[in-house]
Amino acid sequence: METYALQTQGLTMRYHSTLALDGLNLALPQGKIIGLLGPNGSGKTTLIKLAAGLLTPTAGSLTVCGRPIGTESKALVSYLPDRTYFSRQQKIRELMDIFQDFYPDFDRVRAEQMLAALGISQEARLKQLSKGNQEKVQLVLVMSRRARLYLLDEPIGGVDPAARDYILNTIITNYDPTATVVISTHLIADVERVLDEFLFLYQGKVVRQGIADEVRGETGKSLDELFREVFKCLPNC
Repeated sequence: METYALQTQGLTMRYHSTLALDGLNLALPQGKIIGLLGPNGSGKTTLIKLAAGLLTPTAGSLTVCGRPIGTESKALVSYLPDRTYFSRQQKIRELMDIFQDFYPDFDRVRAEQMLAALGISQEARLKQLSKGNQEKVQLVLVMSRRARLYLLDEPIGGVDPAARDYILNTIITNYDPTATVVISTHLIADVERVLDEFLFLYQGKVVRQGIADEVRGETGKSLDELFREVFKCLPNC
């Protein structure tokens, strides 16, 4: 029986009076790059944080590679938050030391090779780098783990188009093809070329999902065009 990279049943998350996820049922396959697409406030970050084990759901269940959220599932997940959480005073070498200490699956050689290709010195402090290079360093560290599920929250949101291209190429060339990558974004046009599958999230519910190439063939539209069509018909979009 197939074990899904990420599976939810009736997943619900409420922040006081705000319903962020509303009985979400998902089964995301292994070995795919999947776009988690939706406008701001649709529940994307909440779902990613739940899968990373950073939040506890109000109701329902969630598993990673068949394991309930806990120590075992967290060891399988490599998480890129939507903002840098490192100290800007730290050297890149020190950040790699931290990842090596915390994550047994961290491939330091791979990280060093990617940083060298970028021309980023391991002795540089994070604060000395441009915003784009800070984003690249964080992505290099996350993608240098041998994880089973990569959760990338807005990895291209705050960088220029050239940096976006580098980040997307890094994602598609530096992960085990049997692993799954979930990319959360609202920048559909930039990311859709790397996606195998997608799901549109709105007010904590999936309003459309599918295989990217099949949907483009059936509709004659890009995912970006389809996204605009779907969401212009929904309130508050």
